[in-house]
Amino acid sequence: MIAARNIDELHDTISGSCVTIGNFDGVHVGHQRLMARTCAKAKKRGLVSVVVTFDPHPMTVLMGHKTPPFITNTGQRLRLIEQQGPNVALVLEFTRQMAALEPEEFVRRYLVEGLNLKELVIGYDYAMGKGRKGNYELLCALGKEMGFGVERLDPVIVGGAVVSSTRIRDLVQSGNVWDTRPLLGRFFEVDGEVVDGMKRGASRLGFPTANLRLEGTLLPKPGVYAVWAELDGEPLQAVANVGHNPTFGDTGLTLEAHIMDFDRNIYGQRLSLQFVQRLRSERKFDSIDELKARIGHDVRLARMILATTDAQPGAESGGDEDDD
Repeated sequence: MIAARNIDELHDTISGSCVTIGNFDGVHVGHQRLMARTCAKAKKRGLVSVVVTFDPHPMTVLMGHKTPPFITNTGQRLRLIEQQGPNVALVLEFTRQMAALEPEEFVRRYLVEGLNLKELVIGYDYAMGKGRKGNYELLCALGKEMGFGVERLDPVIVGGAVVSSTRIRDLVQSGNVWDTRPLLGRFFEVDGEVVDGMKRGASRLGFPTANLRLEGTLLPKPGVYAVWAELDGEPLQAVANVGHNPTFGDTGLTLEAHIMDFDRNIYGQRLSLQFVQRLRSERKFDSIDELKARIGHDVRLARMILATTDAQPGAESGGDEDDD
């Protein structure tokens, strides 16, 4: 997959394209269907399949500090998009100037002139341009004028409700990480750089931990979770704690993971944590020994959960998707 940051990088390389466009936060199963349809149509017509997305997320530009945390950062999003098989991912810089463009101008400048658009695939609720005026009806009219077709896909239904980034975010923030899997097609994941922590895990508790740097990251509800820690593509059983370490009187929110049967120094490396199931809420213990005993119990419970068939990283999610 070619990943481009502006149209000029693709100059004269695309003779005709089939495009899907959106923010694609989380690259959930609804987004995956859009990309699969785009790739299939492109292949059938001999076109280049293109996924157009934005960085920063438009909500960041339009809402500022009120923006909710996102399910995926840009790097994660591009890796997940690549897994869907498009030829090109175009990441456009979103600005207030772009937000002010009329949909006709955006389509002409970026899609028709920039990408030689022949087919456009959009989601059921997609709209673009100033005032979100570029809805399905207007895009169809522009397609007749500018020479491209438009296909709108129905929403993906899982568990009797539409799959959406908002629904996934709400589940994560309530701690229901297991229920995100049918919506994402994978476990909810956080990645970050391993940094120095308080250095209490190994010396005082007997359970060394990897602390992740948090950079506007969407985190599950504070508590203890069974997780897969992935390092250099290898999944490792782990227990993660999201919280404030109340037993030690800490106040800052941290994310740290004890990777089982692991003793390598990984400071400065990127580590991803795939959240499988919430084990318990965070609590203050009366003594270090009591905390150590409970962590031992958490580790044993996590081992049992992560050994089950349904908890494997590549296992089927078991969602009850309904296309109607």
